Amino acid sequence: MPYQFIAAPLSLYSGKARGYLRWKNIPYREVLSNRNVYESVILPRLGYGMVPVLITPDDQTVQDTTDIIDYLEKHEDGPSVYPQGPVQKLAALIMELFGDEWLLIAAMHYRWAYNEDFAYQEFGNTAFPELPKDERYALGKKAAEKFKGSLPFLGITPKTAPAIEKTYEEFLRAFDAHLAVHPFLFGTRPSIGDYGLLGPLYAHNYRDPASGAMMEKTAPRVADWARRAHAPQHPLTGDFIGNDMVPETLVPILKMFAREQLPILQDSIADLKKWVSDNPDTLELPRITGFHKYTIGGVEEDRAVFPYPLWMLQRVQDHYDSLSSAEKATADALLKRIGAADLMDMPVQPRLMRKDFKLMLA
Repeated sequence: MPYQFIAAPLSLYSGKARGYLRWKNIPYREVLSNRNVYESVILPRLGYGMVPVLITPDDQTVQDTTDIIDYLEKHEDGPSVYPQGPVQKLAALIMELFGDEWLLIAAMHYRWAYNEDFAYQEFGNTAFPELPKDERYALGKKAAEKFKGSLPFLGITPKTAPAIEKTYEEFLRAFDAHLAVHPFLFGTRPSIGDYGLLGPLYAHNYRDPASGAMMEKTAPRVADWARRAHAPQHPLTGDFIGNDMVPETLVPILKMFAREQLPILQDSIADLKKWVSDNPDTLELPRITGFHKYTIGGVEEDRAVFPYPLWMLQRVQDHYDSLSSAEKATADALLKRIGAADLMDMPVQPRLMRKDFKLMLA
């Protein structure tokens, strides 16, 4: 029996995991997460609705794209998407965090600012594929309301919209310049960082028609990368750049991480500590622990504080802590250069873990 991959074409994180499954040449059968599958499979297995979900040949359930990729890295043969070079791996983990949790802002903005009707139809096509097109649209619009309604919680408002577009276009130009030299982030093999970027860049901003046209015009190499990173693959090939080198062309993107996302992570750590102090007998974390002000492109706005990115940050820090003194010295040089020296001294406390598909205090 192959793996079952329960997913949806319009789902950001489905795009991330699907690209990995295809590149790794893992036999799987994709199952559309329609209403029946949602009610009969996803809810009974997870206790809540979320895609993608991986069901293994021995009927285990794996949810969360990072957990899915790490499960398959452990249980399937073939080249790894984690660079062996300690500094390359550090940078790749940062890029996964940046894609998963920061480019999410641009992905959500462009979908609902420029692709709203397309999104409504796609929601309907996913949940109710058996119905006529106009009925799918109407029901899809109703189902999508909570996703569109989440924009202010992400800090996406009319005030921040121009800044979101400005910083996203800055990212596209920087990534396009990098891809003029290297086909993937760290050479000719995709890394975990590529797949972190793939979710927002393929499943939302390339596949959605208006933002896809903008990507083709502004950053055609990024559009080409999105197609390649998501496409069915030929036999596995490719290598990471030798000598643990982080390409010079990635420095502008890493600086963007330090400038835009790192302050949010610092605020999130402080908010986590406050939430734990206010809820001393609770181990399961809510989706939102509070609210704060964030800055994007020089524009300040209110935003919810999400603890999940701290679990992703913890992966970055755990890798850094595992390095030898000499390796840390090289990593420190990179972090200082990109403006992320604080990353070395802002541990996630208390520690977090994922248990029974939930984010918990460790």
